[in-house]
Amino acid sequence: MPDHLLAIDQGTTSSRAIIFDARLRPKGTGQKEFRQYYPKPGWVEHDPEEIWSSVLSVCKRALRNAGLKPLSVRAIGITNQRETVVIWNRKTGRPIHKAIVWQDRRSADICTALKSAGHEPLFAAKTGLLLDPYFSGTKIRWLLDEVRGARGKAERGELAFGTIDSFLIWRLTGGKVHATDATNASRTLLYDIHNGRWDEELLRILDIPASLLPEVKDCASDFGVTDPRLLGAAIPIRGVAGDQQAASIGQACFEPGMMKATYGTGCFALLNTGSRAVRSENRLLTTVAYQLNGKRSYALEGAIFIAGAAVQWLRDGLSFVKKAHEVEALARAADPAQQVYLVPAFVGLGAPYWKADARGAIFGLTRGTGKNELAQAALEAVCFQTRDLLQAMRKDMGTPFKTILRVDGGMAASDWTMQRLADILDAPVDRPGILETTALGAAYLAGLGSGLLPAPAQFAKSWRREKRFTPKMKAGLREAKYAGWTQSVQKLLS
Repeated sequence: MPDHLLAIDQGTTSSRAIIFDARLRPKGTGQKEFRQYYPKPGWVEHDPEEIWSSVLSVCKRALRNAGLKPLSVRAIGITNQRETVVIWNRKTGRPIHKAIVWQDRRSADICTALKSAGHEPLFAAKTGLLLDPYFSGTKIRWLLDEVRGARGKAERGELAFGTIDSFLIWRLTGGKVHATDATNASRTLLYDIHNGRWDEELLRILDIPASLLPEVKDCASDFGVTDPRLLGAAIPIRGVAGDQQAASIGQACFEPGMMKATYGTGCFALLNTGSRAVRSENRLLTTVAYQLNGKRSYALEGAIFIAGAAVQWLRDGLSFVKKAHEVEALARAADPAQQVYLVPAFVGLGAPYWKADARGAIFGLTRGTGKNELAQAALEAVCFQTRDLLQAMRKDMGTPFKTILRVDGGMAASDWTMQRLADILDAPVDRPGILETTALGAAYLAGLGSGLLPAPAQFAKSWRREKRFTPKMKAGLREAKYAGWTQSVQKLLS
């Protein structure tokens, strides 16, 4: 029997594929960046065809680098940038418009109108989400309203909607399967996370035909098989989860109270709340953590829109460094006497503020401020925002819980940043042996769905820590730094 797994990790700036063996050890990888489109301020788009070609390319490259033939792959797992919207023609398979990315703010007016009409409490109660342009539903509404002929075709059942996972499944199966999983569905503003189904009332409010929507499945399920002409074999697709939920699975956060944070373009922290969907009173999100064998587990989630993107800004926008990892050296050399704060609201502020029209600002500049201090401020901003999320989670849970944060993503490789994170949180931070936990989670789901890998409790025993960062900063300094951050945010919002 084939004993390897292919994980497709379709992200915001690149597509990646990793081949894992039956012990979930990486054996071959492929990665390819694709173009970002910014047609107007606050608008962010991708070309779905570029995404599709990049995914095919990296899958083939990963197989070559692993020295494997397609028949050696037991199953495929897919994880994807969430909330990004594609609508395509069911007959031709062609998108009707570029994909609208999760970062995009063009549907802000739709959200404002829905809030003014008093709909936000209903959406929050059913979906666990807030009315924000971040989520898929208002993007779908915008496409139907603004793309010529789209609404009529949608009402005639000629169009299909999907987040990126659904689009890839459609393409990989040659148009035979239109499906998604419960984690991606839970990010659309259209899915009742308590009853596990698309909600007719919410669809009616957003004026979205139900015929657009994919079938919702478990995270480890049968999503069809690939067209053998694409990769050289008919490979089953057996696992799907949104990127943040996949990372939580890869971090083996299966028990209530376990928490992970992924530091990529943005930062997303998930706290497992088990079978209880905790409704947030502190502007966090309630979401599906995973669904297996028809049983949903939930999480509280906090979304930080700008994390690694702030480092990219220092590199590309300000030309401080040539390589992103060089920012750490600048931060280490910063003058400790200066207290400079960067509030990176480049595309608005996420949780727990949810201020779509906020824009970035720097506070505390002096004549002595230079590259080093700005680099430190960019890295510390991620730490401060994570503390914002953790404090909101503690309030929502209502009972104290001990926090050991499991981290992953590109920024987690920085020792300085992870140490500062532990210092600001006053909590241990664990970095796993495999930082690519998003792809690992997708691979595990594919292995679970294909019968190659064991149940979650057994998988959790195989999780390994590479390094633990423990708090070292004095309490007085920690609280002074955080007070400066909160004051800076309030100045920005006032």
